[in-house]
Amino acid sequence: MNRSRIVLILTVCVACSLTVLAQTPPATPAATAAPTPAADNPFFAESTLPYHAPPFDKIKDSDYQPAIEEGMRQELADVEKIAGNPDAPTFANTIEPMEKSGVLLRRVGPVFGGVAQSNTNPTLQKIQTELAPKQAAHRDAINLNPKLFARIKALYDQRATLELNAEQKYLIERSYKDLVRSGALLSDEDKATLRALNKEQSKLSNEFRQKVLANTNAAAIVIDDKALLDGLPESDIAAAAAKAKDRGMPGKWILTIQNTTQQPPLSYLHNRGMRERLSKVSAERGITGDNSTTAIVARLAQIRAQRARLLGFPTYAAYALDERMAKTPENAIKLMTDIVPAATAKARGEAARMQKLIDEQKGDFKLAPYDWQFYAEEVRKADYNLDESEVRPYFELDRVINDGVFYAANRMYGITFKQRTDIPVYHPDVRVWEVFDKDGTPLALFYGDYFSRSSKAGGAWSSGFVGQSKLLGTKPVVTNNLNITKPAAGQPALLTFDEVGTLYHEFGHALNGMFSDVVYPSQNGGMPRDFVELPSQFNEHWALEPTVFANYAKHYKTGAPMPKDLVDRIKKVQTFDQGFATTEYLAAALLDMAWHNLPADAPLQDPAVFEREALAKYKVNLPEVPPRYHTTYFSHIWAGGYSAGYYAYLWSEVLDQDAYYWFKEHGGMTRENGQRFRDMILSRGSTQEAAQLYRAFRGRDPIVEPLLIERGLKPAPQPAGGSQ
Repeated sequence: MNRSRIVLILTVCVACSLTVLAQTPPATPAATAAPTPAADNPFFAESTLPYHAPPFDKIKDSDYQPAIEEGMRQELADVEKIAGNPDAPTFANTIEPMEKSGVLLRRVGPVFGGVAQSNTNPTLQKIQTELAPKQAAHRDAINLNPKLFARIKALYDQRATLELNAEQKYLIERSYKDLVRSGALLSDEDKATLRALNKEQSKLSNEFRQKVLANTNAAAIVIDDKALLDGLPESDIAAAAAKAKDRGMPGKWILTIQNTTQQPPLSYLHNRGMRERLSKVSAERGITGDNSTTAIVARLAQIRAQRARLLGFPTYAAYALDERMAKTPENAIKLMTDIVPAATAKARGEAARMQKLIDEQKGDFKLAPYDWQFYAEEVRKADYNLDESEVRPYFELDRVINDGVFYAANRMYGITFKQRTDIPVYHPDVRVWEVFDKDGTPLALFYGDYFSRSSKAGGAWSSGFVGQSKLLGTKPVVTNNLNITKPAAGQPALLTFDEVGTLYHEFGHALNGMFSDVVYPSQNGGMPRDFVELPSQFNEHWALEPTVFANYAKHYKTGAPMPKDLVDRIKKVQTFDQGFATTEYLAAALLDMAWHNLPADAPLQDPAVFEREALAKYKVNLPEVPPRYHTTYFSHIWAGGYSAGYYAYLWSEVLDQDAYYWFKEHGGMTRENGQRFRDMILSRGSTQEAAQLYRAFRGRDPIVEPLLIERGLKPAPQPAGGSQ
């Protein structure tokens, strides 16, 4: 899990970045159908499936848009009724009805968003384009409704004297602050300006998303000569051949592009020219051509700065972080820049070790970005005697899920899983499990969608179709999406250890959703961006917990456990290549902060120039270590909800490592400790300030030392008396 700890799986977990395979997915038969009449539209009635799961066997592409548009109409009617209530505002006649409003939209919205991300087609993309400005206008119609705001402000002003419990009081405070942050206090003229900016931003973000998709499709490389794939594992070569065959190109191979700058095959490909070619098409996405994103990102940065100024903030970063744990851009930047010297020094040392190996092999060239992963593997073999191909046979997907991820959750929380084949799914690769609580009562439905495909966005994320709420009487229906290469027919899905870490990471988000125990639906989730990755990053620790690891790390053919020597080598290598991993992450996170620290009066930027100057400013411009995402395909920040928020993975890892050290100090992986973490963190949603939740759990504020130690950027303290 060495790279996944700071690469941090970098999933976003909320529709990270958009990358699909070799070509735009074809339209489905339903794609050209006329809108379904309400009587035949499955969204217009509550689902009769367990947990109100979406009836995918009945849903057609033509159902989404009419249901969403009618859902928006109904929600506006609900809000108008609440806002126009002649009675004095109370929690019961204002806040609770708001929490219950928009039933149809609540039913269809998450399903459409999830399917459009996981199994898109041209029709769904067209619907997204048409709906984007309408949805922006819909949100503004609610957030800028003066009568609604007046009622909520009245409750906010009286909150100390109302007979409310702590969660209700906090809900009023959040409702008021959210409306203020959405522009409720602006003049009518400024509200009109804000509406226009919001509409343009929504349109451009959707356009960016689709251009990244198209660029990624175009970047897939067709290979005519198998010799160019020398070094790639045979299972990956077979998968590349299967992709080509599926696209009508038998006898060829297709290497598809992931959303990151670096690409997994770079670790294996012996042919340096092939590595350079793959690296170039990855890094140059979005720069030129019909699908260039340069103008979009320049304008998006400007729009956000202008929105922030309207709302009383000097920059968008200041606006965004005002409601997060970091509170100010300066705090987030300091956390990152304090780590830059140690990270870049370690990266330079790693580069020097690779260059030495290149020279010993008479390579006669200087280490380039596209060489890093390949020679990192060579060094791993030479210095740690560890070869990824030696490890993968012990990480078969189904066994990792059932005997690893699920087993760890049972050990920690007592929950159990039963696969359901009677629940309809949106794609044949998707699997569904029913989750039962420690006392055997039904807890949640869990959908696992693990393989990459041409209709699916890149990266990995967790989402859901139904949120938990005691007020609404709903239980959670949660999802995990990954992009593991699907093996050729009859072949096992064998994972790298980083992919194992990704499974644990995303399932940590899923646990957060499953364990939600809130009354009001708006408090299900809603955690600050720099707190929401705590559950996921924390869950990664159990992948290497000895009893868990021994339960799943077994050879896919023989079932034999991984030899102790190999286990020890995996553990020893955990801090290997952390200079690279930390630096490429910091480069992307500081680049995000630089874009969103622009003032409103700054001119439109040239992305190439701006990026180069920003990386130099923060001293993360190592030539061999490009940012994990270049500006032109950085979907997290331009279309994924992480604008001025990519630092959050690092901030959350401070919390995660500090929390893990609490477990180490209190007996490790026990049911008692798991229940405490569930009760105090995982189940609480946004019922309290995140800093208060963490402080109550840990007994103090978090400290950064555990993170530095775990990453190998600071030595662990020696036992009393020193060492021999």
